[in-house]
Amino acid sequence: MAPSIEPDEPGAEQPFISHLIELRDRLIRMLIGVGIALLVTFPFANDIYTYVAAPLIAQLPAGSTMIATQVISPFLTPFKLALVAAVFLAMPYLLYQLWAFIAPGLYRHEKRLAVPLLASSVVLFYLGMVFAYFLVFPLIFGFMAATTPEGVSMMTDISAYLDFVLALFFAFGIAFEVPIATILLVVTGLTTPDALAEKRPYVIVGAFVIGMLLTPPDVFSQTLLAVPMWLLFELGVFASRILVRERAAREAAEAALVPPVPPGGGGGRAGTAAPPAAPAGGSGAGLEVGRELEPGDLDDPARWGPLTDEEMEAELDLEDAQAARTAPPRVPIDPVEDKINRANQLRELDNPLAARQILYQVLEEGDETQRLVARNILNQIDET
Repeated sequence: MAPSIEPDEPGAEQPFISHLIELRDRLIRMLIGVGIALLVTFPFANDIYTYVAAPLIAQLPAGSTMIATQVISPFLTPFKLALVAAVFLAMPYLLYQLWAFIAPGLYRHEKRLAVPLLASSVVLFYLGMVFAYFLVFPLIFGFMAATTPEGVSMMTDISAYLDFVLALFFAFGIAFEVPIATILLVVTGLTTPDALAEKRPYVIVGAFVIGMLLTPPDVFSQTLLAVPMWLLFELGVFASRILVRERAAREAAEAALVPPVPPGGGGGRAGTAAPPAAPAGGSGAGLEVGRELEPGDLDDPARWGPLTDEEMEAELDLEDAQAARTAPPRVPIDPVEDKINRANQLRELDNPLAARQILYQVLEEGDETQRLVARNILNQIDET
C-alpha cells in the first residue's frame, strides 16, 4: 500500500474552505445514512418501544399500565425511539464517514492506534447499554415499584419513561468508556500507567459516587455500576502498559536501524557521499581516496590522494553541466494538466482531502475535457 502524505509534507495542509466542503459532504452522507436506517426502524417503532418498556411493565402492579398524557405522545414517542435506534443502526457508517474526514490529518502511527480505539469505544458503549437494560433496569424499576406509597397507582407516562431510559443508556454507555479514556491519557503523555495505578483508591471511591448518582439509593444497584467501572479502569491500565512497552520496543528497533554518522560526514554538498578511506598501512593510511597521483598498482595507497575543496566543487559542477547537456529538452506542461497529475498522485498516496482541493481548482480553471477528468477522479474518490 502506498504511504500516505504526512501532515507536515507539502500539499497536506489545505485551505479552510476545502475542509468545510469536505465536512459538508460527509455530513450530508451521514444524514442520508440515518434517513435510510430510519426507513428500516420506523415500521417497527411500536414494537421497539414495547421491548424497551418491558423492564418497567414487568414490575408494574397488576392492573397498572403505562399512560400517554399528551395528545401526540402515542405517535411522537415511538418515532423518537425509532430515530435513536436508526442512529445506533447506522453507527458503523457514521463512524466511517467521521474517520474518512479526520484520517488525512493523522500521522501513520496515529492511524494505527485510532482505528482500534474507535471500534472498541463503540463496542464498549453498546455493552454499557446492554448492561443497563438487562441488569440495572430490573433493579431500578423493582425498587421503585416496591417503594410506591400506599394508595398511589404507578402509571408512568410513556414520554417521561423514554427520556429516563435514554438518559440511563447514555450514562452507562459513557461509563463503560473508562478503558478508552485511560489509554488516551497515557498515549497523549498526560500521565503514565504507574501514576494511574497509584490513584486507584480515588478511582474506586469515584466509581461508587457515580454509581450512587446514577442508580437508586440501594447498595446493590450502586455496586452493579461501581464494580464494572473499577474493573474497566484496571483493564485500561493493563492495556496502556502493553502499549507503552510496544512503543518503547518499536522506538528501540527504529534507533537500531539508523546508521551512525561518520566523523566529519556533515560537510560538503548535500547528497554527496564521502570517498572511501584508503587501506590501512603504508604511507597513504588514513587518506581519503580522491584523484590519482601516479599510475601504478591499484592497491598501492601512495597512488591516491584527496581532492581539495575547490577541486571537488569543480568536479561536481562538471558533472552537473554534463547532465544538463545530455538531458532531453523540457516540454512545457499545461498547469491544469499538472494539477490533475498532482491530484492523482495524492489520491494514490491515500490523501483524498488534498486531491479534492486540487480537483476543485481544476473544475474552475480547466477546459471541458479537463473538468470531465476531474469529475471522474472525484467520483472514484467517493467510491473508495
